[in-house]
Amino acid sequence: MNIAVAQFEPKDGDKVYNLSVIEQLTQKAKSQGADLISFHEMSITAYTFTKDLNLDEITQLAEAVPHGESTQMLMRISSQYTIPILAGLVEIEDGKIYNTYVCVYEDRLVAKFRKLHPFISKYMSPGEEYVVFDLLGWKCGILICYDNNVIENVRATTLLGAELIFAPHVTGCTPSSMPGRGYVADKFWQNRENDPVSLRMEFDGPKGRAWLMRWLPARAYDNGVYYAFTNPVGYDGEHLKNGNSMILDPYGEVLSEIKSFENSITMAKITKEKLQLAGGWRYRNARRPELYRNILGQDHKPQTKPVWMKDKA
Repeated sequence: MNIAVAQFEPKDGDKVYNLSVIEQLTQKAKSQGADLISFHEMSITAYTFTKDLNLDEITQLAEAVPHGESTQMLMRISSQYTIPILAGLVEIEDGKIYNTYVCVYEDRLVAKFRKLHPFISKYMSPGEEYVVFDLLGWKCGILICYDNNVIENVRATTLLGAELIFAPHVTGCTPSSMPGRGYVADKFWQNRENDPVSLRMEFDGPKGRAWLMRWLPARAYDNGVYYAFTNPVGYDGEHLKNGNSMILDPYGEVLSEIKSFENSITMAKITKEKLQLAGGWRYRNARRPELYRNILGQDHKPQTKPVWMKDKA
């Protein structure tokens, strides 16, 4: 299967514009032979700006799934280009608001996943279930951004049968307790055409890609699954994001990665043969859950808020 991952610079709350970019990149992916395309977290709405919305504002941004306008538009685009599309938005159901990621194929909602560890808005409710679904002969899972940092989520999704995990993000280039992390100065972005090397060093260093490489290949390798990582590039809200959307194989190797500062896609072919050759497949089969079933299942109070949001109520 040929999978495509995308990155683009969204506009805050501008669903019409963001969906137009999604359509452009979907058309590009289809023309280059992709069998599906995946976009980043809340790609239809943008993400970071929602931290400052009140309840009325975020409720107005939210839509029903699948009957809301945005999901219906995704279905129209998918039908026009006969390709599955995965993208994110703000969902509302029974008065609750979710950070939701959907997979559509032509006029059908194939899957819907709600972020398990939302933190960008105090009005968002967490999802309560893992999702694994069939797509073009593959078992697929979804984990949104922070969900991938909790290793149990990845293992659980894999044990439910996932061979390919979609990991839509809005991440990187924000402060952390880890040395070297932090914001990327606006001057680098504004001067990207005259001095692309300096911006690339910022994006590929510990603020961006180097941080991703600490954990993203490990999730793929330890579980023996393919990973489709997506991330915006440029500004999402007031935060610069480094992009680096990429596809990793079950060995934890990067098959393809976007190095452009522009709205773009990259593609890679994934094959079933690697799944059982990977170490992660062997390690899953070697597990002895009787040793740690009660340990992993102990009660625990989750704490999700990142360092850069500690000052927000």
